[in-house]
Amino acid sequence: MLTLYHVANTSEPKIHECLESIGILISKSTISRIITENNDLFHEEKAEIFQAGLNSTAYQQIDDTSARVNGSNCYTQIICNQYYAAYFTVPNKNRETILDILLCRNEKTYFFNEEAFELMETFNVSKIWIERLSSFKDKIYNKEEMNRKMNYSFPPDRYKTIRTRILEACSIASYHQMTNIPVVNILLSDDAPQFRKLTYQHAYCWIHDGRNYKKLRPVVPYYQEKLKAFLDKYWDYYGKLCEFKIKPDSEVAEQLDAEFDQLFSTKTGYDQLEERISKTKEKKKSLLMVLRVPEIPLHNNAAELAARAKVRKRDVSLQTVTEKGTKANDTFMTIVQTAKKLSVSACAYIYDRVSNKFEMTSLAQLIREKSTLN
Repeated sequence: MLTLYHVANTSEPKIHECLESIGILISKSTISRIITENNDLFHEEKAEIFQAGLNSTAYQQIDDTSARVNGSNCYTQIICNQYYAAYFTVPNKNRETILDILLCRNEKTYFFNEEAFELMETFNVSKIWIERLSSFKDKIYNKEEMNRKMNYSFPPDRYKTIRTRILEACSIASYHQMTNIPVVNILLSDDAPQFRKLTYQHAYCWIHDGRNYKKLRPVVPYYQEKLKAFLDKYWDYYGKLCEFKIKPDSEVAEQLDAEFDQLFSTKTGYDQLEERISKTKEKKKSLLMVLRVPEIPLHNNAAELAARAKVRKRDVSLQTVTEKGTKANDTFMTIVQTAKKLSVSACAYIYDRVSNKFEMTSLAQLIREKSTLN
């Protein structure tokens, strides 16, 4: 039942139809209970996979896709690398929600340290409000304490945006100081705002940036030629970065850095193209992260492919109805997609756990072993 639903991606009505056709009489509600309940063992496996995955590389990739839970719009966040993919369906897609995921079920705290105040400035919190918070400097609060402090200084009905930015800044600063969980140093994503500033360093996806140029639809032949000529140079440069990843060299890194400045200072006479070029140039540090950390992918395809797996699941099952069903869906998506990356049979693995044989090495252990070898 579990493998039909989670591995073969068969809907519950079709499972019921299949079982009845071979003479097995079972109610639809029983099928639903088998799929969604008594999965504590697998939930723990997912938690172990996630922690092992966070520890396995210097970077993590992230993307999100829409989800439906009992008629409400939600979002599934996907965090992954070459060894695993973990799924988390949440009601919002803001920084604090993503941070809740990265905390690995630990309690969120809020730290008013130097980093927090710097982040507040970055998030455009005015100096007047920052000065008001100076009395909290170097103090750490749990969620309940922080809410009391915020309710007193920034009533939510009047200062909603400022309050949100302060909470984000302090929770991120606190996360960066944690020692009992793997703290992500580099996050690879598209340029969606909710992914920014969560980690010390942020790498951008070249493929996603390149798609922005496809949105240009020049009618004038001269502009068409200029766009084509620039994109040829764009992808030639991307090819050089791919070669650098295979064989990193400090001198080549300097050359590529200088070439970036030259390429993205191109003047074409096509205003919309030049505007797009300048936006890419602003992302230089994030797009050229590979020159400093060569193991980072140049694209976010791994996360996008993991998101497509979720979309295919949604196409078949449309939505989950209960909290248990949503949690089970995320857990088994994590197990199935991670097993695929590790060349493990998801069907065999689930059967090994359900039958209490435990003969197969855990996926978390395989992640640790493979990441050590590499």
